[in-house]
Amino acid sequence: MVERWDRVGRAAAYGAAAALVPYLVIKVSWVVGSLLGLLPVGRGFSLGGWLVLNTVTIGMASAGIMLGLALVRPWGMRMPGWLVGFVAWVGSGFLVSILPFVVVSALVNSATGTSGGSGGDAAMPGWEAALLQCSFVGTGIALAIALPAYLRRRWPHALRRPQQPRTRTSSGPLWPAVTGGVTGLAWLYWAAGGSLGIAHFDERTVSWHVLVGVSACWALAASGAVLAIDHRRRITRLPYLLLLALAWLGSGSMFAWSGWRLPATVYVALTHPSDVSYPENVAIAVALHVTAVLTGAGMTQSLVRGDRRRLNGADSAEESAQRVDRHP
Repeated sequence: MVERWDRVGRAAAYGAAAALVPYLVIKVSWVVGSLLGLLPVGRGFSLGGWLVLNTVTIGMASAGIMLGLALVRPWGMRMPGWLVGFVAWVGSGFLVSILPFVVVSALVNSATGTSGGSGGDAAMPGWEAALLQCSFVGTGIALAIALPAYLRRRWPHALRRPQQPRTRTSSGPLWPAVTGGVTGLAWLYWAAGGSLGIAHFDERTVSWHVLVGVSACWALAASGAVLAIDHRRRITRLPYLLLLALAWLGSGSMFAWSGWRLPATVYVALTHPSDVSYPENVAIAVALHVTAVLTGAGMTQSLVRGDRRRLNGADSAEESAQRVDRHP
């Protein structure tokens, strides 16, 4: 069974890398086409800003392809663990927000008969948008299978529940769970139609509501999971692996998406483009994004430290058992 799961994970890793190739090709064509004057610049961007944005996404797609290959190729086992973990964490954070956003937006738009544009270039052909979405969906599903298989091979202890429950009330700082919950509730309030902190009511599109709502759900899920893992007092009966996955993915979603939207929000606030404006009050949006980035990083740091403590504790217990065997 384990060998079959490993074979499936390896195939999924190749699939994750292949799924991002169409996205990479499209982004490269946008950059080359814009430079040659063959393709229009995205709405709300100057030529320089458009090139910078797409160059960054080309780098992200390239990193995603390398991540997929690292999860299956032998050299991936020799890469620094922190590098593989960071790229996987950020990539997973993007994808777990994109996948529900694509599905929910499609259902809502089909029910309301709206196009649901998200502020991108209106001249993008339908087949191109569909291909981009297929790249995200395919990569997300493939990584969800490939990453656990890689973790099982390289860090099997990371997927194990601690053998002994901790007697201390807390093993990590409480602030990430608190700030994550506050940020999630603020986003949920906006997604539900709340007007406090909204500067441009007409800019609240269906896609905006969906994306903010998805971000809110992941922030709240991560906060609850971290609270249950690091401050457990039998507050939940959920499986340990599920809590670990919610904390990992939710913290990555907060860090990745707010880290992505923060510079875009600051850019719009400083340049005041005539055809682009965000619904939120800029100061409040920036504060929430900064809080989300710090919270996501704090959650992950707490999880990593807890994992190191468990590993060190297991090693100490094994050494003690060996000493007892040698000196009965």
